[in-house]
Amino acid sequence: MRLTLAALLVPLLLATLAGLVALWPAADDVPARIPVAAEGSAVLRATVTGPADEETGFVPARLDDGSRAEGQDVGGDEITVQAPPEYLAYGFDVGDRLRVLHIAGAEASGTPYVFLDFERGLPIGLLAAAYALVVLAVARWRGLAALAGLAGAFAVIGWFTLPALLTGQDALGVALVTSSLVMFVVLYVAHGFTARTSTALLGTLIGLALTALLGWWGAGASNVTGLTSEESLWIPQYAPALDIQGVVLCGIVLAGMGVLNDVTITQASAVWELRAVAPLASRAELFTRAMRIGRDHIASTVYTIAFAYVGAALPLLMAVYLSDQALATSLTSGEIAEEVVRTLVGSIGLVLAIPVTTAIAALTVPGAAPVPVGPLVAPARDAGTGTGSGTGPAADGGPATDAGPDRAAGPDRAAGPDRAAVPAERGRTSRTEA
Repeated sequence: MRLTLAALLVPLLLATLAGLVALWPAADDVPARIPVAAEGSAVLRATVTGPADEETGFVPARLDDGSRAEGQDVGGDEITVQAPPEYLAYGFDVGDRLRVLHIAGAEASGTPYVFLDFERGLPIGLLAAAYALVVLAVARWRGLAALAGLAGAFAVIGWFTLPALLTGQDALGVALVTSSLVMFVVLYVAHGFTARTSTALLGTLIGLALTALLGWWGAGASNVTGLTSEESLWIPQYAPALDIQGVVLCGIVLAGMGVLNDVTITQASAVWELRAVAPLASRAELFTRAMRIGRDHIASTVYTIAFAYVGAALPLLMAVYLSDQALATSLTSGEIAEEVVRTLVGSIGLVLAIPVTTAIAALTVPGAAPVPVGPLVAPARDAGTGTGSGTGPAADGGPATDAGPDRAAGPDRAAGPDRAAVPAERGRTSRTEA
């Protein structure tokens, strides 16, 4: 079966690499970057130094050292920043870090500095460092390998997936190549080159293929346009070749990668561990027992997917709650319909991947151990008569004798506990040495 796994995975890897080459975007076709600030403007960093004035909307701040605007050094200058009302309602605290936009010639409005956003680099960096430390402390080298695989996955998405979509490459092909390549990298880097990992990888690829097929049908049948966010409306102006509906389909496939990886590696590991504790179990028994674990995993993972969407879309769900229309209408319209299709398709692919992976693992795991057979023990000889104490030929070539209790009590054999214990002890010794 290991050779069968290799015979299946090697062509899939070659097909993935071929698709990567065929869909790799030409550098000249990638749209140019969109400038954040207009010519003559500059994005600067500042620190809040006092309370905001709610009447004027001004927030006092100090620019970071080294800041430059209109060719001049403005580092350390005390400024006022124009903030929108919704952010004034949120509040500004002394010491908050801000990103501000300097607009040349806008002094007539009271200040040339306009609030862009909070600077969140330090707290997010601390959270990322804490996450990495926790993973390393608990998972050790396996955690380090998982972080390396995650970095590789984001490298694939940043260098291939996003430019390919922006240049109008086939979105379904991009999704399959990306997910397949990421899974090859992540699984083998994090879990090693083993039959167990290969089993989980094959199950994951089958689940991704099913997810892509269901997503292709679901997005088309549900008329999911992808035109439900502000970004989806202005990005095509800068990337005319972009297929917005294809981006939705690609997102459906990529969203299923992480959960599929979770359940497939768990199911493969479950089968291997069951074999370790039940070496005599048949493959059918291993499959049945592992599926009991899989059913529990299905239930908990379905909750995970649903609650993850609830947490991410809570403001949207509150808008649906306040909307005076039927719930079925709200759940099948606009942005909610897109997320519902994404969640349902991903969940179906997840559920189908569990029995597929479990079956592959049950066929691939080493077979049942043979039933151990104890070694034959030579009968102990009677020191007085030369005959064996058990069945077998006598020392003088005579017929086999019976070692039953009547025989042991006969007058021709020496009785007594010490003598009777010798043959038995010899038998135990022979078994131990064997």
